[in-house]
Amino acid sequence: MYIESVELKNFRNYASAGIQFHPGINLFYGNNAQGKTNILEAVYLCGTTKSHRGNKDREIIRFQEEEAHIRMMVQKEYRTCRIDMHLKKNKPKGIAINGIPIKKAKELFGTTNLIFFSPEDLHLIKNGPGSRRRFLDLELCQLDQVYLAQLSSYQHILNQRNRLLKEIRHAPKMADTLDVWDLQLVQYGERILRMRRKFLEELNETIGKIHQRLTGGMEQLSLTYEPNVGEEAFARNLFECRERDLKLQTTTAGPHRDDFCVTVNGMDLRKFGSQGQQRTAALSLKLSEIVLVKEKIQDTPILLLDDVLSELDKNRQKYLLEYIENIQTLITCTGQEDFLENKFQIHKIFYVEDGKVCLANG
Repeated sequence: MYIESVELKNFRNYASAGIQFHPGINLFYGNNAQGKTNILEAVYLCGTTKSHRGNKDREIIRFQEEEAHIRMMVQKEYRTCRIDMHLKKNKPKGIAINGIPIKKAKELFGTTNLIFFSPEDLHLIKNGPGSRRRFLDLELCQLDQVYLAQLSSYQHILNQRNRLLKEIRHAPKMADTLDVWDLQLVQYGERILRMRRKFLEELNETIGKIHQRLTGGMEQLSLTYEPNVGEEAFARNLFECRERDLKLQTTTAGPHRDDFCVTVNGMDLRKFGSQGQQRTAALSLKLSEIVLVKEKIQDTPILLLDDVLSELDKNRQKYLLEYIENIQTLITCTGQEDFLENKFQIHKIFYVEDGKVCLANG
């Protein structure tokens, strides 16, 4: 699997752009704030329907424009797939696959498999539980349409329940309807818990070996799921927390408060790990994703590296570059020095300046 090309119109700082990618390593360099990351964002958005930055569609559309378009051509299993995305300021985005509009985002998942790695991901270990839940959800949603459907339903019901908790303060009789929402929340929540647990178990089988290589055999890394509630006890915990939920006007129990623990040689990195250990563990997580996706889809994912090399020391840079040698990768950086020093082959180099992309080699 690889991306052949992407076309942008009124996307971020791009009035219009067309980029032909190489199936190997593609480097985008230039000064800061010129639009390098925007290219990676467009690819990720076109493959997942969501921006890795979490922005709303209206914030992505070029200033003073009403609409933006992305077209991405993906080569997969000897066939080419065209994804068109139409972003509008005041309406839901429109998506079409090979010219056929789709109604639900889940129909897009599986068309491409993307792994995004940014400097923020290097802080995944020391950040709060929300960052680690997002890591789980982003990858699981790409790998499993069932999980995507379960998570979407859970979040919808959670929002409805939280709204109801606020309304009950002014209309106490509405408390009788809480049981209906609780039943559905537990139904979807239990499935999410099981699927997250399985995913982390599978990831655990891979990450230990990768981390040992990264640390020269000095560290043994392990992941432990820390669900906010147990699968069998979710219904009971939700009921026991009802009085507190009504007081706080929010749902305090459920998988939306999950976390997972990353330990090295038995030590919790969230609390006791050095910055170097935390960053190495985050790198191991991302590299493990690549292995797991390969196994799941029997193909290679596409890797998006947003200015990550500048945040890693030389040894970790070298290991990462060697690891991605046979994977289509889009890399952004301010200069080419890191690649020249590592004597790493780059198949296509682009220079980015003020929303314009030009080929710098070949």
